[in-house]
Amino acid sequence: MQIFLARNNVQAGPYTLDQLNIMLTSGEVVLDDLIWHEGLDQWQRVGNLTNNQTYYRPAPIATEEVNDSIINNVTIFPEDNDADSNKDKKSVSLDRLYGKPERPAENTKNSKVDMTTNRQYTPNNKVSLNKSGAAKKISDTDKVIGDVVLAPIMSRVLATALNGLLYILAIFPLVMALTKMDVDYTKFQNIQNMDAAYQYSMTLMESIPSTTLMVSQVMVFGLFALQLVFITLRGQSLGKLITGIRVVDQTTHRLPSFTKLIGIRTLLLFIIYNLLFSFTSFLGFVVIAVHYYMASKSPENIGWHDKLAKTLVVKADSSQLVKQPKVK
Repeated sequence: MQIFLARNNVQAGPYTLDQLNIMLTSGEVVLDDLIWHEGLDQWQRVGNLTNNQTYYRPAPIATEEVNDSIINNVTIFPEDNDADSNKDKKSVSLDRLYGKPERPAENTKNSKVDMTTNRQYTPNNKVSLNKSGAAKKISDTDKVIGDVVLAPIMSRVLATALNGLLYILAIFPLVMALTKMDVDYTKFQNIQNMDAAYQYSMTLMESIPSTTLMVSQVMVFGLFALQLVFITLRGQSLGKLITGIRVVDQTTHRLPSFTKLIGIRTLLLFIIYNLLFSFTSFLGFVVIAVHYYMASKSPENIGWHDKLAKTLVVKADSSQLVKQPKVK
């Protein structure tokens, strides 16, 4: 049995049944992909044929010779018109299948049919279902897991730096006001006397003009609200949106649950890093460095808070925003 697969108007195959089941198990083929093989009258969703399981057991198919009178509404995949391999096979051209005037044979030689768009394209042996159309390009250095491409460590570092820069811009009016004051920063580094640090910070706030303080607060809360909206709806902070990466669930490769995305990855980390940078700024950078060091040594680029939230950071693709059908 020759099995053809398609995703985002890109056709791949043929595959054997064993190859299909291996790809289903590994996640390279997902249940939302399209499938066609002899015995099916049209493309169908893989999950519809497997009952949403990751193993396909097709029913026995009675093979019959292709008859010109019954080819209507039946998808046929002609092989390359090689005289040696097809001299005994009867094939139906795409033009004839769709009731159009047939073009000369030389125009269709060495071409296959993309049945998902009724167009012809030159065969490419390197077509992979890991590529969703022209969306994401996979290089030799990329790490691929199932149907996602892991985000490079440097892209993640850049996203973190961009988020930090946006935060600095939000508090810029406050920073400018503090630079004009004689601030004793040693009071914030004494962890054993947090009450004194708090009282000193309140004294500084009272010395800053109320207009400056209000503008800074509005900008900080506005940035925080905007970040939450993008993280909730797209799994991307503004830094990740700019660098083209996204947070997905380790298992489904779709958007994580609200608890993982907001509770663990966002709010908890915000509190941890805010405390670290408030009292011992160097320790905050150490924790971030440890996280990315762990990610660089992990086969799946998983750092300590990726492991905590059970998430992956991958190259963003629109298919990751589609809700996965529930397995019955």
